[in-house]
Amino acid sequence: MAELIRQKIIQGEFSPGQRLSEAALSESLEISRNTLREVFRILTKEGLVRHAPNRGVSVAIPSIATIIDIYRVRRLIECQALAQAYPQHPARKHMRQAVETAARCRQTHDWTGAGTANMEFHMAVVELADSERLNIMFAQVLAELRLAFGLLKDPEFLHAPFVDMNGQILELFEAGKLQESATRLGEYLVNSERIVLAVYARRISDSGGFDK
Repeated sequence: MAELIRQKIIQGEFSPGQRLSEAALSESLEISRNTLREVFRILTKEGLVRHAPNRGVSVAIPSIATIIDIYRVRRLIECQALAQAYPQHPARKHMRQAVETAARCRQTHDWTGAGTANMEFHMAVVELADSERLNIMFAQVLAELRLAFGLLKDPEFLHAPFVDMNGQILELFEAGKLQESATRLGEYLVNSERIVLAVYARRISDSGGFDK
């Protein structure tokens, strides 16, 4: 059940800071409140939700330190996975599907869908490493990343440039240019991190700080 809520976060169904009603969630998920509380404990340990006395449970708002750490982990894992993978690895099909889905979402201006396809692309990159432990860990990283993306009020600004970039990285990978593909991904991640941190800083400045 924790995985289900984690996937909902990755897909952008919950927003940073959103209050989570125990009654509504237990009813919609058809589970007991005791089970849901255990799920909340798991997700709290993962940094995806938080519990405040007398205020209940809400979706976490990533800190600047968390965002920086997420991108550090991404560069270490994703770039290595690309550089050392087999170009005909089965995960390549997952990467291709994600690129094609993002392109279709762009045509219909479905930027939430494009963001979800972007998550799928990067999950597929990690799958190149053939490590179930990495896959499980990276799913948590993606959930935290989606929360960071949720801080942006203009998803098109964030996701539009990366639709083509994902396609370019995939083309280099399929051509056997593994190191070039990994280098391009590293540059991509640096650019993405700068965008997210800049928007985060502006929101803090405009609002006088996020609600803690």
